[in-house]
Amino acid sequence: MTGLTSKSKAAKSKLVSPRRTIQPEERSHEVDHPSSQLAMFGPDQPLRLDCGVDLAPFQIAYQTYGELNADKSNAILVCHALTGDQHVANPHPVTGKPGWWETLVGPGRPLDPSRYFIICSNVIGGCMGSTGPASLNPATGKAFGLDFPIITIPDMVRAQAMLIDKLGIDTLFAVVGGSMGGMQVLQWTAAYAQRVFSALPIACATRHSAQNIAFHELGRQAVMADPDWDHGRYADKGIHPHRGLAVARMAAHITYLSDAALHRKFGRRMQDRELPTFSFDADFQVESYLRYQGSSFVERFDANSYLYLTRAMDYFDIAADHDGALAQAFRGTKTRFCVVSFTSDWLFPTAESRALVHALNASNARVSFAEIETDKGHDAFLLDVPEFFDIASAFLDSAGHARGLTAQGE
Repeated sequence: MTGLTSKSKAAKSKLVSPRRTIQPEERSHEVDHPSSQLAMFGPDQPLRLDCGVDLAPFQIAYQTYGELNADKSNAILVCHALTGDQHVANPHPVTGKPGWWETLVGPGRPLDPSRYFIICSNVIGGCMGSTGPASLNPATGKAFGLDFPIITIPDMVRAQAMLIDKLGIDTLFAVVGGSMGGMQVLQWTAAYAQRVFSALPIACATRHSAQNIAFHELGRQAVMADPDWDHGRYADKGIHPHRGLAVARMAAHITYLSDAALHRKFGRRMQDRELPTFSFDADFQVESYLRYQGSSFVERFDANSYLYLTRAMDYFDIAADHDGALAQAFRGTKTRFCVVSFTSDWLFPTAESRALVHALNASNARVSFAEIETDKGHDAFLLDVPEFFDIASAFLDSAGHARGLTAQGE
């Protein structure tokens, strides 16, 4: 029988964090009473969903940075990715971590609050204050769970448009976002072209690929296989499917990176040891990293929201909404586009961005395109990539000049 050496008897890390009881007040604090601004829409202001349901009442949680100028011409809407939220440039109220896009948004950054009025809202279906499956259903007094209707990217954008209306803004200077946020940017330009002066869709596509749908289904099945998921009714019991959601996050996170990035960051280096434990402990640094990503994610995200938002991405297909002709979605648009992709992004490869650019060219849109060389994978748009910052700044400066914005946004 093979025994463990003394070095291999180090404390073993678990696959994911152990089951933890979520107190109702902890869940509802950010789900229903977020630490951000809140727009309320009553029964007389329903959100018409693609599934045929009128969602009412509902609310949208959002953050703003900077000041709206006198003619309301300097507003930028930032659309978040799958696991993001409205806290784009301020400490997160649950984790305490910096805003998820402080590399791009902030003083001296391409999206500078001293020049622009920046808005970022939590999407419908999210779990940080906007109405979603974790929210209380007014009809039952319990969390919606799977009683929440299926939502789509167009639904998210319609809700955002209602928020922009409530803020009294007719035309957005720019809509900016990456990944699922980039899908929202494209939907804005297809559905509300007259309201978008410029658009910066990053690391995204006009539809989800079969491979991406497959990865999402893997994650959803991991969540639903957790006994604590309880057919989506876990909130009623004060529990949460931490194990399944953590595994889903681990699998998804691999797709956000590249082989070169994983090799550069971790290689085959051991985690706090010199010899293997001959067990299923996290012997390798990359294993420990993924387990950390999974366990930290579950503390701030709702499992049902993960199901709903991945499904929304799966259904996204702009061409399908325009008789299969992608160029028709942008025909006659006056919006200025800057499309950005990254060489090592295999989740949304450059070929997807080129297809978008070809469709925009066919519709006679103003469009520029940049493929940035980096080994940082899909997550490159969230990281420190100077070339990306320079391109974003140059595009917004050019659009601002055309819009008549000064350096102070006056």
